[in-house]
Amino acid sequence: AVENGFIPYLGCALQFGANPLQFLRSRQKKYGHIFTCKIAGKYIHFLCDPFSYHSVIRQGRHLDWNKFHFATSVKAFGHDSFDPRHGYTTENLHQTFLKTLQGDALPSLIETMMGHLQDVMIRSDTLSPSKDHWGVDGIFAFCYKVMFESGYLTLFGKELGEDKCQARQAAQKAMVLNALENFKEFDKIFPALVAGLPIHVFKSAYSARENLAKTMHAENLSKRENVSDLISMRMILNDSLSTFNDVSKSRTHVALLWASQANTLPATFWSLFYMIRSPDAMKAANEEVQKVLENSGLKLDLCDPTLNLSRDQLDNMPVLDSIIKEAMRLSSASMNVRIAKEDFLLHLDNQEAYHIRKDDVIALYPPMLHYDPEIYEDPYEYKFDRFLDEKGQEKSTFTRGGRRLRYFCMPFGSGVTKCPGRFFAVYEIKQFLTLMLTYFDMELLDPAIKVPPLDQSRAGLGILQPTYDVDFRYKLKSNL
Repeated sequence: AVENGFIPYLGCALQFGANPLQFLRSRQKKYGHIFTCKIAGKYIHFLCDPFSYHSVIRQGRHLDWNKFHFATSVKAFGHDSFDPRHGYTTENLHQTFLKTLQGDALPSLIETMMGHLQDVMIRSDTLSPSKDHWGVDGIFAFCYKVMFESGYLTLFGKELGEDKCQARQAAQKAMVLNALENFKEFDKIFPALVAGLPIHVFKSAYSARENLAKTMHAENLSKRENVSDLISMRMILNDSLSTFNDVSKSRTHVALLWASQANTLPATFWSLFYMIRSPDAMKAANEEVQKVLENSGLKLDLCDPTLNLSRDQLDNMPVLDSIIKEAMRLSSASMNVRIAKEDFLLHLDNQEAYHIRKDDVIALYPPMLHYDPEIYEDPYEYKFDRFLDEKGQEKSTFTRGGRRLRYFCMPFGSGVTKCPGRFFAVYEIKQFLTLMLTYFDMELLDPAIKVPPLDQSRAGLGILQPTYDVDFRYKLKSNL
């Protein structure tokens, strides 16, 4: 079944954009587990049967998972194409990410991030927290400030090393604040760029992107200390394997900044917001953090607040893990997209086969899973322990109609297109929540506040932002 919508080129795009979940559910009822929509000139086959997801994820030889991502990155960031077929570079970006964001690369990223988080939360004037007075802020604004600065410095290093000269510290701070403002301005119009609008339509967003790119020219990055392996390696590969010019090279770093922040920031907001709002979640999380600190023999001292948690210790926090997963289940909306390299038959779980033509798009929309009452009881409710089993450990068995699901929670995409930074993203949110619980008393200004609606303008792109911020207050714990 093909649905064209009323406007020929836009097809169903307008209806889809307004409420994707409702749109797809109504079409699924009408047409069954797979149906086709014409959206923005492309035929998109939506697959809604979770038991058939594997058929798409394993069809590697027929489906191109890179084409869409490479084209989107060029549209949004303005660098030359990463697609080796276009002849600008021979770098295997996927391999670069695996080497620098996973496995052995994680411990040093975790350690660096932990140091920066504590600097920003306790030692710098970003927050200037007090034991005597409550600070009031929007949770999203608070998470944005803390996570952006910490994440930015973790990836791109510090310009001035450990120089304590006040004027230089102030210059460093101004640079990060500047980057944050430019990032916000650019990120606002990101959905429009993905939809194909040229960036020149958005004057201030274009200059924000170019300002970010200027700070990431190789000559500027080479003056920094403690630059992450990801950025160091990308600089080397830009120089040795690509014909990118200097502007293009710096724009590739802007793409990495965006990828490292755009979904982590709202995911941190939802994790903290839902946790503070649920007394049971706060209690369980506090107990878990206390236990990990006690077992490690870690003592807190505000004069030297350097708390180091290893990867193993962070792995041993199933409650925080479940709190983060549940927040992501409720807020993620990433579209998993594959483009057919050739005509082929797609075999579904129910033994049906479906003809796919070359250049057609196959899409999975995980919120259909995440909000399925047959998989998750009361799917619109936040349950902090939803991903814990009876023993309080990670729960990995979910079923639908009595059958075990291979895929049940997909905030990071699927198969080869799974976000390569997903492990670090969860670790940094865990670190953030651990430090918040350790250092601060915190509460919502209005304990009865409703959950802010999701901003659907970013549907398909990852974790959705709240349509408005929620105020909370915080102060340093008196026993520190």
